[in-house]
Amino acid sequence: MKKKIDRLHQTNLRISVVLLALLIVSCSQRNLVYFSDLQSSAKNESPIRNYAQPTIQPDDILSVSVSSLNPESNVLFNNVILPTTANSGQVIAATKVNEGYLVDKGGFINFPVIGKVMLAGLTKEQAIEKMTNEIKVHVKNPIVNVRFLNFKITVIGEVNQPSTFTIDTEKINVLEALGLAGDMTAYGRRENVLIIREQQGVRRTTRINLNNKEVLNSPYFYLQQNDIVYVEPHNREKVAETAAGNRYIALWGTLISTLGFVAITLINERNN
Repeated sequence: MKKKIDRLHQTNLRISVVLLALLIVSCSQRNLVYFSDLQSSAKNESPIRNYAQPTIQPDDILSVSVSSLNPESNVLFNNVILPTTANSGQVIAATKVNEGYLVDKGGFINFPVIGKVMLAGLTKEQAIEKMTNEIKVHVKNPIVNVRFLNFKITVIGEVNQPSTFTIDTEKINVLEALGLAGDMTAYGRRENVLIIREQQGVRRTTRINLNNKEVLNSPYFYLQQNDIVYVEPHNREKVAETAAGNRYIALWGTLISTLGFVAITLINERNN
């Protein structure tokens, strides 16, 4: 009898193990972990070679500020604050004019005194150098700063807060963009994120796998201005069916294990 009980116990154990294995396999069909192939115990270091500085494109809006030892020149070359007065002559408001310089379709900005300056295709540093060379013809030792005013990226699809975001800095990667959008939902396909990029009149698309550490070296890991990040959804019905199946497996596993335990207990009581 004892051998029979042992056999029942072993059978029940095998069934429970099989059901648990099925549950684990079913639950692991979707990988929700970013860079899941990175070893948690290993130290990973690699030089950053895939960051490319954004270049100025038509329709960009640039802030160009100039400072020098000459106050008159500073007013002349910079966006100025003009006072708004009432009929009594009292200042009631201040209006900032010429806020930013629009890069036209030909790639030019129209700058005071200098006129049209071609900036399209240049990085921010290159634009600073070019503007400095143009301005120092009129001003001694000018200090020029250029930055983007409308550097924006768009994140849509299976994220919690899809939107277009204007960025204060020109360096942002896809993970930071997803963070701005509240991260992916549980239905977002981390292994198949679409990046849409337009540069110099050419539209390019690529898909990146955020489950794979190699994406860190992708030229699309760092975003450019006006990039669109689209998170493709899994089939919601299929995901719901999988979740329901997992619940049923767990329920049946618990039920069979309980019945097996009860049966063994009853047999032991009869023998005693």
